[in-house]
Amino acid sequence: MTKPLFRALGAIGLAMVVAPPAVAQISTRTDNTAYGGTSGEFMLLGAGARGAALGGAYAALATDVTALYYNPGGLAQLPRPGAMISTYDYVAGTRYSWLGIAFPLAGGARSVGVSAGTFGFSDQPVYTVDAPDGDGRTYSVAETFIAGTYAQNFSDRFSAGFSFKFITDKLGETRGGAFAVDFGTSFHATIGTRPIRAAFVLQNLGSQLKHDGAGLDAGVVRTPPLGTPAVPQEPQPSRLRASGWDLPVLFRVSAALDLFTHGQNRITALGEFTQPNNTKPAAGGGLELSSANIGNSGFSLAARASYTIQPDNNVNDISFGALSTAQSSGSFTKDGIAVGGGLAYGRGNFRLGFDYAWRDLGLLGGTNFLSFSVGW
Repeated sequence: MTKPLFRALGAIGLAMVVAPPAVAQISTRTDNTAYGGTSGEFMLLGAGARGAALGGAYAALATDVTALYYNPGGLAQLPRPGAMISTYDYVAGTRYSWLGIAFPLAGGARSVGVSAGTFGFSDQPVYTVDAPDGDGRTYSVAETFIAGTYAQNFSDRFSAGFSFKFITDKLGETRGGAFAVDFGTSFHATIGTRPIRAAFVLQNLGSQLKHDGAGLDAGVVRTPPLGTPAVPQEPQPSRLRASGWDLPVLFRVSAALDLFTHGQNRITALGEFTQPNNTKPAAGGGLELSSANIGNSGFSLAARASYTIQPDNNVNDISFGALSTAQSSGSFTKDGIAVGGGLAYGRGNFRLGFDYAWRDLGLLGGTNFLSFSVGW
């Protein structure tokens, strides 16, 4: 391995070590971060329980169908055609689902795939100032993205890929749409005899999401010109024009190193630094212990755990009840543990897998992620 390569890998490792304390030193609201200023946040919820159990620090290791989400560049290393469906029991009665299917082409030199994600909740009462107990109407939320992905191996160690997404957002009687792209690269080599992988990913770079529809219809009374008396008038039917909102752009730097390998048994350490455009930088790390083809039975087992450091977004003091206690104790942060495991069965090119993850979201409680995959 050349000296430049060692320097590059050393820089990645240093970034992983330095990132957590650097993140921890950031104080509230001394930056220009756009808290609550982006739309389509559901596109950050992940794909597959394996990645969720590793706290999202998975981009360097993603070479299966979930590379459609975590790192388009890793999809070029897809070993076989495959499909996955996953569901995320998120907070406050909401649910996120993700589906992907991918195929290697040209003897594995390149891969293509499609994926889709949806998030929302069913009918909820509409409350207004004039009808605080509900006005008899209901509304629902349905957010969806559909993506197509292409990836290619440029050498035996480097691959890159991109995804093109179309996003729709239905909020009550309004709808919005946007386009976005993801770019990802994957590099893999060895340190001695230990495999190491690195990834750089940029997600959700695209247009603004802008809503329109009957939900913006209103009766508007025109303001008389300055210096003229007001004239009684009926409200005129009008449609309000909504502003556009940026998408949640995310930059990932991820690395994975096999700490131990013996036969079909492996222990892998992962680390990741993320820089979003709508909140503070975050960092995380995890471990995956796996054993493949146990006793030549075709069954494989894996156990996973991770910890994510995500500073809170609070900018105002809260001084009442449990919320004050939660703030002073740091419970508003999204720091937390994620754990999970997986069971798979394979014979020849056929593979069937099930994965589960549980993640702590602090004040929001624990969440569950399930995924089912098949390869052929």
